[in-house]
Amino acid sequence: MDMSTNAVLRSEWIKIRSVRSVAYSLMAVFAVTLAVTVLATAIVGQAEAGNADYEPLFSAFYALSFGQIAAISFGATAISSEFVNGALRISLTAVPRRGLLYAAKVSVIGALALAVGLITSFATFLVGQMFMGEYAIGLGDTGALRAALGGGVYLALIALFAAGLTTLLRSAVAVLSTLIPFLLIVSFVVGDVAGDVAQYLPDQAGQLVLQQNPDGDLGPWTGLTVTAAWAALALVAGWSSLRTRDA
Repeated sequence: MDMSTNAVLRSEWIKIRSVRSVAYSLMAVFAVTLAVTVLATAIVGQAEAGNADYEPLFSAFYALSFGQIAAISFGATAISSEFVNGALRISLTAVPRRGLLYAAKVSVIGALALAVGLITSFATFLVGQMFMGEYAIGLGDTGALRAALGGGVYLALIALFAAGLTTLLRSAVAVLSTLIPFLLIVSFVVGDVAGDVAQYLPDQAGQLVLQQNPDGDLGPWTGLTVTAAWAALALVAGWSSLRTRDA
């Protein structure tokens, strides 16, 4: 890695750290997920565990559905700051190589999202089980360690997916107003209508890694690979837009 690449990476890290909305959205990934975990497990955790259809592993990571909203916000706002008040022109003046600028930005976003995602995933599991009493499971139980690792990777992939779409659309508002309702509502409606096809959607595929025994054609890691493919497709589309459109 040459010095120019190191300098660009440091610059992108400083940008993310200094823009409050971006930094807060990253911190919210952890804060929101842990808060929902504590509330859910403390209030209804053991009551839900008595149900016949209770799935202890997936339930342990229930709060990641809320954490992913913060991950989307982080990926979107980290990119969209470049498209406000001519910031992209300034960035390209400092780093004329668009490929280097984009790769550095995406790398920093991905690395931070992965680090926070892993911390969040392990914390939500360990803290949540403190409230589960006799129903508690540990990292040594079947699939638990895989789910904790996969949950962190999933959050990072969702953040990168949002970053790629934001580069393509040049608007965090457009991405947030489209992607969040899709993941929270439309994805489940499609699942009810389309059946097995829905397992290939980015959220449903990725969340298979959180299940002890996933149904359907995809396994835990192949499902996460499908989410990675969605993220890669969005990042390539974003790069194509950045490369060809005027700053």
